[in-house]
Amino acid sequence: MQRREFVQGSLAAATLSACVTPAASPQRRILPTAFGRIAYVDHGRGPAALFLHGFPLSSYQWRGAIARLSNERRCIAPDFMGLGRTEPAPGQNLAPADQASMVLAVLDALRIGSFDLIANDSGGAVAQLLVVRHPARVRTLLLTNCDTEIESPPAAMRPVIELAKQGRFADEWLARWLADPALARSPQGIGGMCYANPAHPSDAALSMYFTPLLASAQRKDWLHDYAIALERNALAGIGPALAASKVPARVVWGVDDGIFSAAGAEYLERTIAKSHGVRRLDNARLFWPEERPDVVAAQARILWESARA
Repeated sequence: MQRREFVQGSLAAATLSACVTPAASPQRRILPTAFGRIAYVDHGRGPAALFLHGFPLSSYQWRGAIARLSNERRCIAPDFMGLGRTEPAPGQNLAPADQASMVLAVLDALRIGSFDLIANDSGGAVAQLLVVRHPARVRTLLLTNCDTEIESPPAAMRPVIELAKQGRFADEWLARWLADPALARSPQGIGGMCYANPAHPSDAALSMYFTPLLASAQRKDWLHDYAIALERNALAGIGPALAASKVPARVVWGVDDGIFSAAGAEYLERTIAKSHGVRRLDNARLFWPEERPDVVAAQARILWESARA
């Protein structure tokens, strides 16, 4: 299919101690692996779809999209090492390349071969690594606002990384937002920075995202290690491999994002060999997939259908 632009818009896993068939409800499970105890959601039936979340969120980010797609896909959404309720193994590196290996270990343990891939934010870096390193396993790639070779990490992440190096990010940002949801949703909070709807993130979402990360000194250290691991550009030099990729891909980009620039969408469109177009969303910031799950589901279906054509 020709490019189109729509404006307007591995380490082996440890043996499972529990059944690995899809869950009856989108509740987190824990999977012991060589990378640690990995929390994940497994919901729905059909061909597998893998959802990779952003920072400092968790798989809870995808609850709306999973609810809309679970009738046609087995939806797998892990919590990255250092985020959510995942507990990394002692000494485990948390860089994007290691996160990609962890994801594959989870899929192997669940006996999942190929999958459709949907990603946001730093999860997009992991997704691109999966595409170029394991192309036979990725059927399609849907990228939302995320890291790209030209913007990884984005400039807005540098203060976070510096605070993480000092061990201050968790208490000075996340703890304040969790204690004061109005602050979290203000222009100075994660809401104003990353969401378009002033009602987001909800109190429930703040608790789901931040309570685990603030639960202990160890959890805070893992969070900081995750942020620090983003300092080095994990996508440096990936352009030629993306240009040679045969994986059908689509990009959906919130145009009001203050973290990743529009240049990222343009880079992906001109670089990915089998691009099925860019959809630009007005009034949408970095974490728009949480606010607009209907768009995620609709755009995924467009990609899946066009990839079959």
